[in-house]
Amino acid sequence: MIRVLLVDDQALIRAGFRALLAAEDDIEVVAEGVDGEQAVALASQHLPDVALVDIQMPGVDGIEATRRIAGDPALAGVHVVMLTNYGLDEYVYAALRAGAAGFMVKDTEPADLLHGVRVAARGDALLSPAITRRLIGEYVARPPRGPLHGAVSTLTNREREVVALAARGLSNDEIAQRMVISLATAKTHVSRAMTKLRARDRAQLVVFAYESGLVTV
Repeated sequence: MIRVLLVDDQALIRAGFRALLAAEDDIEVVAEGVDGEQAVALASQHLPDVALVDIQMPGVDGIEATRRIAGDPALAGVHVVMLTNYGLDEYVYAALRAGAAGFMVKDTEPADLLHGVRVAARGDALLSPAITRRLIGEYVARPPRGPLHGAVSTLTNREREVVALAARGLSNDEIAQRMVISLATAKTHVSRAMTKLRARDRAQLVVFAYESGLVTV
């Protein structure tokens, strides 16, 4: 059973999401909140697998709530998915840097929302191919924030290749096919790279790869 926390200051949005999610046999909505403070408190209380959190809310916003959740070792199993009305914008970049596992626009199709919740619960980055391409394009258009992070030097050539492919939005299956290795080996490379780079999840691998300059095209 996938346990979900809903946090949005609009009651109608929460009601719609709750109705959709509760209709699924493998998903349970364990709590609802209206702002970032409640998001953090309810995440600590219920330890959901996925927290669907609105980016813009009064008081503590979704980005700060995500930063607090991602920074708490006790909440390492909580995967935050940001909800936005605006698609790809500066809020989204800030959310990913704060530790969000991904994001969805609120008018997403019901089937895509359900798929996204299941993807996030597995610990995978929730970045659709179209959004990933736009995200990549934005980062490529910007100069790197600084020299390559020292942790990059600890990556093997295979791990660097895996990070680059993950940053382009490839799944583990696609990475395995591209590198002509087994799925288990691909997962191992991704896991080791995340550990070395201290990335909470694949979304942070994407951010790191572009902000560090490891991937530029």
